[in-house]
Amino acid sequence: MRTGNPLGRWALTGLTWLVAILFVFPVLWMVLTSFKQESDAYTNPPKVVFTPTLEQFAGVLERGFLPYLANSAFVTVVSTLLVLLLAVPAAYVLSISAVPGTRDALGFFLSTKMLPIVAAIIPLYVISQNLKLLDNVWALVILYTAMNLPLAIWMMRSFFLEVPKEMVEAGRIDGARLPTLLFRVVLPVVAPGIAATALICVIFSWTEFFYAVNLTAAQAGTVPVFLVGFITSEGLYWAQLSAAAFLASLPVMIIGWAAQNHLVRGLSMGAVK
Repeated sequence: MRTGNPLGRWALTGLTWLVAILFVFPVLWMVLTSFKQESDAYTNPPKVVFTPTLEQFAGVLERGFLPYLANSAFVTVVSTLLVLLLAVPAAYVLSISAVPGTRDALGFFLSTKMLPIVAAIIPLYVISQNLKLLDNVWALVILYTAMNLPLAIWMMRSFFLEVPKEMVEAGRIDGARLPTLLFRVVLPVVAPGIAATALICVIFSWTEFFYAVNLTAAQAGTVPVFLVGFITSEGLYWAQLSAAAFLASLPVMIIGWAAQNHLVRGLSMGAVK
């Protein structure tokens, strides 16, 4: 392929398109089903040619989708901001300005991700109940911040390690203090990494289900909890469920598409020396 073999290039292109189609097809089918009538969604073989309708989207909105969407947006944005606010200085200290016990601290952060969440749900439920945080969005904000913080610190530390030490030393020689050094010298270099970390935190927070379904009810339910309401004893309403899933995934897809360049640059930092 590197020598300019046309057959190899065509084979690689075909394989790439095949993999892309396999990944995109479920999303495409969900979008198509969301514009069908329920009768069209149940046909076998499936209907490819049909009359599009917005009836399913109207039904989703009538079932109270917007409050759940607002809860998810609030919890995701606030928890992601808190994660970045805590992870950036922590990662800076553990990388550029390394302190004694760095390895122990990193091991502790990683160990917090090893506990299955199902093992912690009972004490978390009792604590939330005692603190009057059951069915409260702030309980999810705290939990999502704690859930994403270890991963964010590890990611941000790897990005900070790629900052040339000469830049930091030059800033110190020029008399830059720590805030100036961090915000004007280091952060512009690792901005793609921050964007990548933020996007991953957004995805994890937006799609988290276990904590939300156990700690919320009518007031603080998030989008994943709303989607569970379509599973009834009467069966599944595929068209309306597809419409709800499309609306639920649309914000994340838009954010991912808008930040894809920063995501690729951030995740590839340090890949080539």
